[in-house]
Amino acid sequence: MSARLDHRNPLVFDTHELGRRPGALQRLTRSIEAPGSPDVFGIDGVIGVPEGAPVELEIRLESVMEGVLVTGTARASAEGECVRCLEPLKLEVDADFQEMFSYPDADDRSRTAEPADDAEEDEDRLYLEDGLFDLEPALRDAVVLALPMQPVCRDDCPGLCSQCGARLADDPDHHHDAVDIRWAALQGLAGTIQDGEKDDVSGAEAGVDEKQEK
Repeated sequence: MSARLDHRNPLVFDTHELGRRPGALQRLTRSIEAPGSPDVFGIDGVIGVPEGAPVELEIRLESVMEGVLVTGTARASAEGECVRCLEPLKLEVDADFQEMFSYPDADDRSRTAEPADDAEEDEDRLYLEDGLFDLEPALRDAVVLALPMQPVCRDDCPGLCSQCGARLADDPDHHHDAVDIRWAALQGLAGTIQDGEKDDVSGAEAGVDEKQEK
């Protein structure tokens, strides 16, 4: 059996004021702290809203026949690192969400009105508990979907040098002389031959000098 919702939780909302009157609306604004560890509202190891960071919520509650339709926007600052240059970055996130929270007795009515093969869809349905609902799961999914899978510090970030790891944005002219490995072996052989020829010339000159001295 799931734990009862705590109305003191800032992500738990009360719908009693709507009174189960279809068409009734309620607009709310709330500032909360991002819960859990840094990867709760984010993509683990890539980018996310840090624990305790402020999250601004604008929410509309609308009473419908089956329950309460919740629509809103969450705004927060996410932190992570650029996937190209690995530098820290911050990103402003606007996450839109919409979720339906059904009345507990709506399930009984739907079973008589809908085919039995809709049972699987019913398993994913969220329900109000004593007029309360927990927004955290829907909010978490919305924030994760709003975050980039591969965040970059800027669109044209050149990344890191593949040879030495230098940050290319700091040195636009950074480069390494490319050497074809096929020519590198020949250059080494040529150097060996040249060294051998120098030794031969030096030996011949030494022999000539000895003859002149005699």
